[in-house]
Amino acid sequence: MKIIIYFILSIFIFSFTGCAGSPYGNDTLFQISTINALMDGAYRGEMTIGQLKRYGDFGIGTLDALDGEMIVLEGKFYQIKADGIAYPVPDSMTTPFAVITVFDNDKTVPVQTGMDYEGMQHYLDELILDKGIFYAVKIAGTFKYIKTRSVPRQKEPYPPLIEAVKGQTIFEFHDVKGTIVGFWCPESVKGVNVPGYHFHFITADRKAGGHLLACQIKDVTIDIDYTTEFYMVLPQQTGMLLQSDPGKDRGKELKKIEQE
Repeated sequence: MKIIIYFILSIFIFSFTGCAGSPYGNDTLFQISTINALMDGAYRGEMTIGQLKRYGDFGIGTLDALDGEMIVLEGKFYQIKADGIAYPVPDSMTTPFAVITVFDNDKTVPVQTGMDYEGMQHYLDELILDKGIFYAVKIAGTFKYIKTRSVPRQKEPYPPLIEAVKGQTIFEFHDVKGTIVGFWCPESVKGVNVPGYHFHFITADRKAGGHLLACQIKDVTIDIDYTTEFYMVLPQQTGMLLQSDPGKDRGKELKKIEQE
């Protein structure tokens, strides 16, 4: 299946409300900035959440100054700060990096097993047949164990991401109900997004969560949305994005950031 990719460099001057479907189609992954730029410290938020809502109801990201982990589920935006609490995100807040889509479920698989995070990824690999497109993945139900993290708000001059995550706070949950939200991205977008899996988690009561580090499944349902188009906006961050090389292979550094 062919993947269609759009890139645009722009300043955000729009005024949008709600999400009745993305203007680029519901099978489009909409992204702000690049993962390599975020790794280089491009943390200044430029698109408001009110604007971002136009492009989807399901996604992950962060907030201005790398202030916590963002999760978007069923059209609601949450910010998990370094205290582990999930706060509703007002439309006026801004994001420097986010990935969002309109979640249209294409495949549902119920799972009752004690598989861990690595096993879950291997299981998902069997469900993801076309390695050339994007997949939005929602895993909801009961987990024997969940381990997450969040990063505190950073101060200028912003440090690179690998330094910022050293101040992370770790959270652990046992026998918890909730939802894992995230994406699988192909190798072709290395440097632009995270190749492979990138997940955040939020509890069923929407009170806590974070960036997913580990899990053990108990009884969940996996929903997968096949996403064939990609649209990325590059905000103008005083040259930071232009200095960052999206083609640079930083896989080892990114793996350390994502998993530790």
